[in-house]
Amino acid sequence: MAKRNDKNDKRLHYPTAVRELKEAGPKKLYLLWGPEDYLREDYLAKLKKLCLPEGEDSFSFKRLDGPELDPLELQQAIDAMPFMTERSFVEIRGVDLNKLASAEQCLKILSDIPDYCTVAFVQSAQFEPDGRLKAIKGLRELAEELRFTQQPQGMLIDWIARRFAAAGKGVELEAAQRLIFISGDLMSRLIPEIDKIAAYTTGDKVRVADVEAVANHIPEAVIFDMTDQIAQKQYNAAIGTLAELLADKKNEPIPMLAMLGVQMRKLYAARLAIDEGLGSAYVMEVCAIKHDFIARRFINAARGFRPEQLKRAVELCAETDYRIKSSGEDDRELFKEVVLRIAAGESDARD
Repeated sequence: MAKRNDKNDKRLHYPTAVRELKEAGPKKLYLLWGPEDYLREDYLAKLKKLCLPEGEDSFSFKRLDGPELDPLELQQAIDAMPFMTERSFVEIRGVDLNKLASAEQCLKILSDIPDYCTVAFVQSAQFEPDGRLKAIKGLRELAEELRFTQQPQGMLIDWIARRFAAAGKGVELEAAQRLIFISGDLMSRLIPEIDKIAAYTTGDKVRVADVEAVANHIPEAVIFDMTDQIAQKQYNAAIGTLAELLADKKNEPIPMLAMLGVQMRKLYAARLAIDEGLGSAYVMEVCAIKHDFIARRFINAARGFRPEQLKRAVELCAETDYRIKSSGEDDRELFKEVVLRIAAGESDARD
């Protein structure tokens, strides 16, 4: 498995990583990180099983928890000989590697791990290594680094289908796509939604209506639905969606505005792509969209706007962000105002 040494490396292909682990066996040192914590924990379990086939015990398994990493404790954990098994395993969690004290001392210890030992740094979903730091550079030279990210569309849909099948349900392709769209594409987030939907569905196959009825709608999806309703001139529905967003006190205006700004920029890019005769692959690349069915939704929604409307919408979001952060005006009223101005089709800064 090639190490991820720069931000341009491709997304981890999880089945390949698992196959390579089984074929080559465990290495001495791992750095496991990325937003897809379900796959990270699944890989960790497979790695641990290879190292400790009889399970964890106090002799062959050591776990060190952060936020600090004590070099002496690290050295003792690595030097501990395995008992009744060929390998030992050291699991390290909660250490912020970007702020690692005694970095040089720890790297020296990690550069001399015995052949019988495997050490795994397991980072939270929010962790992002700072590649400028000597500690990170040094660790990357020593470790097998695996970044667990959202999986490709086909693989994710197949996984959703398998999860539903385990619950005794089939699932329509459109329903699986809708689930990804409204609940996100992280497996750990999708598992409870799949369980809810499977329990709710009365028939033997999950349909879009079942997903809509019980799945959690992330704010990004709700905001897209609102802009989609505006594009289709369904203004009453859009106002209702806006009211739903504002009624939920967990939805803060600044994050919602940021999401709206991202949506409008993607719609503007999709509108320009339409005008230039470019397809969904271009929109996916420019807008960093992972799934082609989502890119097609942006393209379809963009057809409901003129380019100058979307350009102005992007400007309005930036102007409103400044007003929220620099004035004493009501944040929620400002968010409502920008949505209404976008819905009105404002296309000139002088309007």
